[in-house]
This record gives sequence, C-alpha cells and structure tokens, in this order.
Amino acid sequence: MSPSPARTGRPDYDTRHLRRIFDRRAATFDDVAFLPREIAQRMRERLEYIKVNPAAVLDIACGQGDDLPGLRERFPEAPVFGTDLSLAMLRRAREHDAPDTSWRRFLPASVGRALGSRGPRVVQGDFAELPFAHDAFELLWSNFALHWHPRPDLVFGEWQRVLKVNGLLMFSTLGPDTLKELRGAFAEVEAAHGVPTRAHVIDFVDMHDLGDMLVENGFEIPVMDQEALTITYKTPEKLLADVRRWGAYPFERNGDGERDHGGTHGARRLHRALVAALEARRCTDGPHAGTIPLTFEIIYGHAWKAVPRTTAEGHGIVRLEDIGRGPARNR
Repeated sequence: MSPSPARTGRPDYDTRHLRRIFDRRAATFDDVAFLPREIAQRMRERLEYIKVNPAAVLDIACGQGDDLPGLRERFPEAPVFGTDLSLAMLRRAREHDAPDTSWRRFLPASVGRALGSRGPRVVQGDFAELPFAHDAFELLWSNFALHWHPRPDLVFGEWQRVLKVNGLLMFSTLGPDTLKELRGAFAEVEAAHGVPTRAHVIDFVDMHDLGDMLVENGFEIPVMDQEALTITYKTPEKLLADVRRWGAYPFERNGDGERDHGGTHGARRLHRALVAALEARRCTDGPHAGTIPLTFEIIYGHAWKAVPRTTAEGHGIVRLEDIGRGPARNR
C-alpha cells in the first residue's frame, strides 16, 4: 500500500503536544500501567519462541521503564537501552530501574570494571527520530507506543535504520477496535446535540496495513496477530479518568480531555450526555453484568531487518552466496 499523508482522526504529529501529555501524566501513569504491563508479559511469552541473541537492545518509547528489567533479565549479557519523548517519564524510569550495586564494593576494581554498568541507560528522544547511529542494535522492542504516530510507515523506516541486518523488531500497538465503546458514545452525543463530529481518540491502523508497511520499509518475514482485551468499569467517570491517564485524548487542547463546545456550560452539558451514553452501555447479563466494558484491540508484530538490495546510492547489491543461483532463488 502507498503511505497516505493524512488519515481521518490522525492529525500532524505534534511532538511538543505529546511530550506535554506524557509529562503531565507521568506522576499518575502507574495507576493505569497494568495494561501495558500485561501486554509486555504477552510479548515476552512470544519472544520465548524466537531464537535471538542480541549484543544490544533498545526499548523504544520505554515510558517509565517497566519493561527494562525484564529485558535485562532475558538478555543478561546485552546492554539494554531505553528512549522516550517524555523527560518526566524517563525520570521515573531511572527511579524504577535504579540497581542495587552495594555488593560491588566487595569486588576487586578490575572485576567491577569487567562487569560494567547495569544501571539505567535511558535517553530522551522522539521514536520517529532516534538519537542513535545506524545499525546500533540487534533487537528493538516497543510496547504500547506506535499508535501515537500518524505515519507508522515513517516510524518503521527510522527503526529499520538503527537495527542491524538480520536484527529483530518486536512491537505491540493498538488496533481499530480500541475504545470503540467510547467512540460510539461520543458519536451519539454529537449527533443528539447537533455538534460537528470530530475525532476524540486516535484512528488506529489496521494490522494488515502495518504488515505491509514493514515489508515496504525493509523488513522481512513479518508475523502479525491480534487479540481483544476488555477492561470493565463500575462508573463512567473512572473509565474516562483511566483513558485520560493513558493519554488517549491526543486531540483535546483545553487540558481536561474535552473541547470547549459553546463555552464552559456547553462543555459540561456534553460531558453529562457522554456519561449518560456510557451508562447505557452497561452489561446487563453474563460475568460482567453491571459494568461498563472498554475494548482494546492489541496488535502484536515482529519482523527481521532484511539484507538490503541496493546501496544508499541506488546500486544493486549481489551477495556472494547468491552468485550462480537461478534468479528464482535470488532475494
């Protein structure tokens, strides 16, 4: 597929706005971190079936650093780095990942130097413009982040740049069914009150489109799958509070998650209508009776960086092992 410059509900990527969103939410993000932590666990289970022995690992958009200890445990011989747009999130990552090195004082200095530093290695940076050299890592890991960029195809190109040939990219992101209950409630409210329909949450990209983007950006053997997770809430207010803490209102500009339609009074009127629309979505039977469901479509993907077919100048590359083979066998 050809990358489209704009998608419905996906505005231009505003780095400063996203940084402010997550800087504000860093202090309370732990209240909703159960979801990305659960997804990370499922990613680690998938990783167990993949044979990879990286010399260096990068956690892209590492947030408050929850995934860093698990990656270091999985790859004890490899330095694990993290990068994130939000400096406030990175401060929490340094706190969460601070190692206990008191035992090192009992080691000879030469042994301590040989062991190297196991402390946090995090740096601020945009995941679409990574502050690392070409071919710097053998494993890229990104959990619950890719959906923030309106052009995942451009992001994949940057990730491909910092990954070594035959290196592995592993990521999770959100698919189109995510927050469908909330989107439906917003649509009902806007229709009932004559308010122009607007995007309130991200227009998430389809799994198959992401797979195509991977191939177009120099990855091979992409494996994509998805599952739906449902979180239930006792009140609409708690549901909306969690959505805000996840930062899932990237288009709202007045600081409280809602546009100001018709002044303060109008905003309050629409908010009451939104709460009522969510109340109407309570389950009436089954194990979740009496609660309000909120769906998350989780997309998992992994792919390998392919051997390049052309040089930076556009010249074709022929590998020695391919010389003499038939054209059908050349990659």
